[in-house]
Amino acid sequence: MSKKITLEEIAHEAMIERGFIPDFSEKIQAELESLTAPAKPHDTIRDMRQLLWVSIDNVDSKDLDQLTYAEKDRLYVAIADVDALVKKKSAIDLRGAHNTTSVYTPAKIFPMLPLKLSTNLTSLNEKTDRCAIVVEIKIDQDGRFELHDIYHAWVHNHAKLNYPCVGAWLEHRICKNPMPAIAGLKEQLTLQDSLAQKIQAFRASKGALEFGIIQLQAVIVQGVPVSLEEREINRAHKLIENSMIAANVAATRFLKDRGFPTIRRVVKIPKRWDRIVSLARDAGDELPPKPDPKALRQFLLKQQREAPLQFPDLSLAMIKLLGRGEYVLGIPGKASPGHFDLAEHEYCHATAPNRRFADLMMQRLLKSSLFGYPLPYSKSELAELAAQCTKKEDDADKVERRLIKCAAAAVLQNEIGKVFDAMVTGAAPKGTWVRLMTPALEGKLVKGFEGVDVGDFLKVKLIHVDVYKGHIDFERK
Repeated sequence: MSKKITLEEIAHEAMIERGFIPDFSEKIQAELESLTAPAKPHDTIRDMRQLLWVSIDNVDSKDLDQLTYAEKDRLYVAIADVDALVKKKSAIDLRGAHNTTSVYTPAKIFPMLPLKLSTNLTSLNEKTDRCAIVVEIKIDQDGRFELHDIYHAWVHNHAKLNYPCVGAWLEHRICKNPMPAIAGLKEQLTLQDSLAQKIQAFRASKGALEFGIIQLQAVIVQGVPVSLEEREINRAHKLIENSMIAANVAATRFLKDRGFPTIRRVVKIPKRWDRIVSLARDAGDELPPKPDPKALRQFLLKQQREAPLQFPDLSLAMIKLLGRGEYVLGIPGKASPGHFDLAEHEYCHATAPNRRFADLMMQRLLKSSLFGYPLPYSKSELAELAAQCTKKEDDADKVERRLIKCAAAAVLQNEIGKVFDAMVTGAAPKGTWVRLMTPALEGKLVKGFEGVDVGDFLKVKLIHVDVYKGHIDFERK
């Protein structure tokens, strides 16, 4: 890495280039001075602090958006009441509406909300009492989940847990770092895991897709990237994933049933299904001529069993061909696209209001319904903000991918001339992209790209890197 510019400085420049506001203004700082304590509970709020609520997140996460708790056939998800302190049209809110998401780079996190809020006053921190929106979900024996109720509650996070520890305990009944010595904690995690697995089984029966992509994270030492590591996914991740999907579906249906608009999260029917069919045929399988998530799921499961080493690359190709998710306005009584990957017709993002503005908007809509407040947004405002959320999510993804590439370029500086096995992940007029098998990073195929398409395997030689721009260039061998 050049001494002239650090990875953090590159990240800051990348944020500005993509139209983000990376810093917090003096006006925002002035607003923060008036916020000195978490939101206070009102007289009619449900006091649920005695329940064994826990958070499960990344080891280094400090912006805790949700807690979970389970009973025999009930799953409870408590969502941080961010709206209680972040008032609509405040300077804090307007910046949130502009950026719409926290951006996570290897060198620095650029939070959507000031840290005083997102990691403190509006975070469901360990050993603290907080106001929350609780989604109560009833789960049948077969895993079918449906909304039981949504309400305002006062909750207490009894334990801040992390994915590696909880995952190791659920899978092997061991944990590198001891679990907190809290009566009933292990039984509670076992129950949550059991309900989450039922939900997953039910979702699978509907055709929800399961992928196995490799996610890289840079190891940074004193601001300098020294290596790349794969991010592991375990049962704890699946516990939270299925719990949040159930809560998001329940929140969407709650508003729809009461005639309220929503911000839907959708993945439309794939336009490149023909290429998906072609890749399946190359693997010795047949898919229907029209998009069918159940058939695609069965194909992916078969490939995961029979070709596990190639499955991450196949997963990445499929994700690229299925297309990106987006936010759209959902109007009761009018059909809107569903979420093809999740096999859900009614889905939103509502469980991470500290990190995503779409979730904060959904929270305001939920509170409007719960408390009889006027609608916080007009339909035109919702449509405009949904489009902004989609755009900035795409921008955030580009910033994050660029910084991973910057880190990767720094690590690969001494590998010029080396030949790698790779798979084509993008083929368009603007360029052809390949993902290496090891390490699983992406770069541009600048020579020999004629006639290749997404999903093709080939050998490539590393010919150039640019740490500042995050360029990693290959030629076909």
